[in-house]
Amino acid sequence: MFSAFNENQTITETLRAHIDRKLSSFDKVEYAYTVVSKKNPSDVLIISNYSDEWVDIYRTNNFQLTDPVILTSFKRTSPFIWDENITLMSDKIFSLSKRYNIVNGYTFVLHDHMNNLALLSILIGNKEQGELEAQLSSERGAIQMLLIDINEQMYRLAGTTSSGYRKHHAGMGKPIFTLRENEVLYWASMGKTYREIAAIAGIAVSTVKFHMGNIVTKLGVSNARQAIRLGVELGLIAPTAAR
Repeated sequence: MFSAFNENQTITETLRAHIDRKLSSFDKVEYAYTVVSKKNPSDVLIISNYSDEWVDIYRTNNFQLTDPVILTSFKRTSPFIWDENITLMSDKIFSLSKRYNIVNGYTFVLHDHMNNLALLSILIGNKEQGELEAQLSSERGAIQMLLIDINEQMYRLAGTTSSGYRKHHAGMGKPIFTLRENEVLYWASMGKTYREIAAIAGIAVSTVKFHMGNIVTKLGVSNARQAIRLGVELGLIAPTAAR
């Protein structure tokens, strides 16, 4: 969905410059503008002035799938403050992010018209933490509008590259799982064993395991249990009827 930004560094830098200008009144704050596809959370756009090394680690490990800040944002529409104590599924991310001084932050949330989750996270460092936190809190309405503006600019820039624009819209509405993968994950989330799922779906147990392996890979997790939990957490599993 965000392939236009991967293929065209110019529009990526244009969007980064736009965000920098919009946040100029906050005196060189560190931020991350993140957009996650609700249909396929593996598809993510990150524009940030965090450490390049940290952003690379985040992308490589698909941390958007287990990041407690993002998972919290899926469940709310209002901005919120977070720190190292916020945990939903794992504290692995924060144990790593501490090395890059990413510990406390303020996140603004937008569930947009393209069924994507857009976030603007601003770091609150130890230095003058109270002052910045107070400023973000008092101006949160304006910053929320700023996030809307940034998100609209992102879509405009994506549309400036014809190939990126076509790929962006071609991916809309395409679910992360195939029908069979969804069926397997659904029954697994209902507590069915592989043998029971095989009987329900009319397929071999080995085929059930094959589809579950694909699901685990797509979600970037380690095992079926984590895949089930994440699928439920993100609302990725569509109900299916027994045959």
